[in-house]
Amino acid sequence: MTRSPGATPLEIDRARRRFLQGLTAGVFVLGSVRPGSGIAGLSAAEEPGRGPSGAADGLLPQALPSAASSAGGVLRGTEFNLEIATRAVNFTGARRIATVVNGQLPGPLLCWRQGDTVTVRVTNRLSVPTSIHWHGMLLPADMDGVPGLSFPGIRPGETFVYRFPVLQSGTYWYHSHSRFQEQVGLYGAIRIEPREGAQPGWDREHVVLLSDWTDIDPERLYRTLKVQSDYYNYQRRTAADFIADAHEHGIAPTLAERRMWGHMRMNPTDLLDVSGHAYTYLMNGATPAGNWTGLFRRGERVRLRIINGSSMSFFDIRIPGLDMTIVAADGQEVEPVTVQEFRIGAAEVYDVLIRPQADSAYTLFAQALDRSGYARGTLAPAAGMQAAVPPLDPRPLLSMSDMAMGMGSMPESGHVAGVMVDSIAAAPASRLDDPGVGLRDNGRRVLTYADLHTRGGPLDSREPEREIRLHLTGHMQRFVWSFDGQKFSESVPLQFRHGKRLRIVLVNDSMMTHPIHLHGMWSEVHAPDGTFLARKHTVVVQPGQLLSYDVTPAEAGRWAFHCHLLYHMEAGMFREVLVGHPESDRRA
Repeated sequence: MTRSPGATPLEIDRARRRFLQGLTAGVFVLGSVRPGSGIAGLSAAEEPGRGPSGAADGLLPQALPSAASSAGGVLRGTEFNLEIATRAVNFTGARRIATVVNGQLPGPLLCWRQGDTVTVRVTNRLSVPTSIHWHGMLLPADMDGVPGLSFPGIRPGETFVYRFPVLQSGTYWYHSHSRFQEQVGLYGAIRIEPREGAQPGWDREHVVLLSDWTDIDPERLYRTLKVQSDYYNYQRRTAADFIADAHEHGIAPTLAERRMWGHMRMNPTDLLDVSGHAYTYLMNGATPAGNWTGLFRRGERVRLRIINGSSMSFFDIRIPGLDMTIVAADGQEVEPVTVQEFRIGAAEVYDVLIRPQADSAYTLFAQALDRSGYARGTLAPAAGMQAAVPPLDPRPLLSMSDMAMGMGSMPESGHVAGVMVDSIAAAPASRLDDPGVGLRDNGRRVLTYADLHTRGGPLDSREPEREIRLHLTGHMQRFVWSFDGQKFSESVPLQFRHGKRLRIVLVNDSMMTHPIHLHGMWSEVHAPDGTFLARKHTVVVQPGQLLSYDVTPAEAGRWAFHCHLLYHMEAGMFREVLVGHPESDRRA
């Protein structure tokens, strides 16, 4: 749902109703049958989201094709042509202009094979420069797609040719790295088959790409955050909350707690900078009422490749009535772990296996971390079926223990500048077994990073030669975000040595949860005792958390290192990483 600054209460109410009605801009069904399973593919009549004519329902000028039909929605092979342009969409009852790939939102699913070399020709039909970054892919720096670092960007009317070997398998995604184009639709999924072919273990699969759409011009949204960073937080505590807390905990403790937050000039409900009051949450391009549907047959093992392609949102995902077995994180196979719920940060990817044993519909439910809205779809044996949508969980609140915050003392490193930093973590802790605020003790089995164990162990078993410690810092009221109190414009590149093992230690001094993405190399998370846990391309760091991981730079060049919350990155939480060439490193 969208609320523009200055909207009247009547307009807000109408927008809420539009949000709940959930007009859909098109159904993009990303489903396929595992090769060699012996199960026939779905016919067009069976494809969810299609009317009697076979055309997808929706408000785009043309239908978004189903992946099951292998036409347009899915591109396979080694040669690809992508065209970036604008297109009218309507998610809320208001016509808006999106930035799309090949006329689709999300863009087409790209199916690659490990060991192949792919060529992707990207043509820019926009009036401004554009780019595509291949998120999580190991490739040469000049193919990474970050304007100003790895290449100059794609100017209007030009075609840029990406060409690189595919060194990995699994689930990944792509998106623009040009200003706010990702926010308005420029993203899509990547599925990479292993070199030896599809592995047994599942009968059918669906790609599930989550995103957040806003009717507000992203430039205006960003300016609003700069003027009033909590503008979109409509869930601040009220007098009624104070009375309820005082009744439960007593007047004195409640007053002391409120004074503490007031002294810090922060709010315990500030979990997401942009909430469901500005966003409509999408699942494969469908609103909640649009009801994206993935089909199955009873008893089948179904693999869900779940990608958080949102700009600013964390989602807590569950399927009431079904357990989920996590089998991959960020494209990398992990030892299977069965849970009932997991949190997925912006840019993270999880593959899960489910096995429905009844001819029933199940709701795939992805609620926003702050409980201000949700995306949802249906898993069912036939199109048109639906299951009950669970209510949103209670709004969570940050606590002092969540944040490990202290006032008036500096962190142990002494690197954090004080001018644009409004909080520090006085006692940061690892807490890898903590599922995070809003998920603790909720009666469900919830995934934590401590549960993840990437198969095969670390890629590099050497001990790191050196350590870089960085603080994740911010000034909430001014909406300034940084590493070590320095915005990107004030920083110098981080120097990594080619082929040399390095440890990165992140300390989150802010009250926000940050998904941190290092381009071009794996981040291998380990426990405080040094035990290897998981290999990831995006690492979520909770408030007050200290988290470390090891990297081994394999490709020389200029790389991006940033928070994957889009407006945090644009507000300064971005660094350049410079990896020297092997010859120069040897001379040094």
